[in-house]
Amino acid sequence: MNRRTFLHATLASAALATLGRSQVATPGSPVKLAVNLFMVKDEVSVADKFRIIRDAGFQGVELNRPDAIDVSEVLAAKKATGLEIAGVTCSTHWGKPLTHQDPAIREQGMRGLKLALQEAGELGCPRLLLVPGVVSREVSYADAYTRSQAAIREAIPAAEKAGVKIGIENVWNQFLLSPLEAARFVDEIGSLWVGWHFDIGNVVTFGWPEHWIRTLGPRIINVHVKEYSRKKRDEEGMGKGFGAELGEGDVDWPAVTKALTEIGYDGWKIAEVNGGGADRLKFLFERMSKLLTS
Repeated sequence: MNRRTFLHATLASAALATLGRSQVATPGSPVKLAVNLFMVKDEVSVADKFRIIRDAGFQGVELNRPDAIDVSEVLAAKKATGLEIAGVTCSTHWGKPLTHQDPAIREQGMRGLKLALQEAGELGCPRLLLVPGVVSREVSYADAYTRSQAAIREAIPAAEKAGVKIGIENVWNQFLLSPLEAARFVDEIGSLWVGWHFDIGNVVTFGWPEHWIRTLGPRIINVHVKEYSRKKRDEEGMGKGFGAELGEGDVDWPAVTKALTEIGYDGWKIAEVNGGGADRLKFLFERMSKLLTS
């Protein structure tokens, strides 16, 4: 990192820290809970899915954009139910990764990202989840790092126009595998329009979520809630670790909640787990309320 990049990153980090301290969470702060729309498995309208989510107790919903569901339909459901749009996930980042070896596919991914930012803004959601890239046999770690940072910098004007921050997610993409690297990645970009969408369950097989939370600090702009069991992983396979029910795996929920409070996080906590009908969502709301009360 050269001196100019270092200074830019340092200034951005200081601004992020100031922003975080202005919204310090305290014990007993209201917990803002949400679920992804895909978790409602009933074959009903978008408006009815919103109602099921609201009636279960949740205050917000996470959406995938671009999507076949028209923005106007989502806005109507939002108005009818009072639910907030807690988060928007870029739906193209896996199929058309910003780090792909083919420049044409990278360009398609960039168009998808910019459209997702635009639609998030139209929906009144100031946070967009982005998987920044994927390391593979064809895409080296170094190339993924360079390409993803360049792509995110290119998207910043679109993010600013939409009023939407890009939240980079820690996910099983063989990339940004430690909290120190994750923090450095954001700081090198050096923009208040780029932060981190922290997924609690995704790091359990590699480490401890509370360590990540304290390192990322005010860079965290949204949080995914999920469980992970190392026992199920060892007995059934890596992906099966996510099959544990919330509170019945290896996430130390008191430690996670304490760490989130320490860094001043008082934003959304969004479930990304197996869904179902109304009863399932009510159970998830009650379980999350119990686990995440500081």
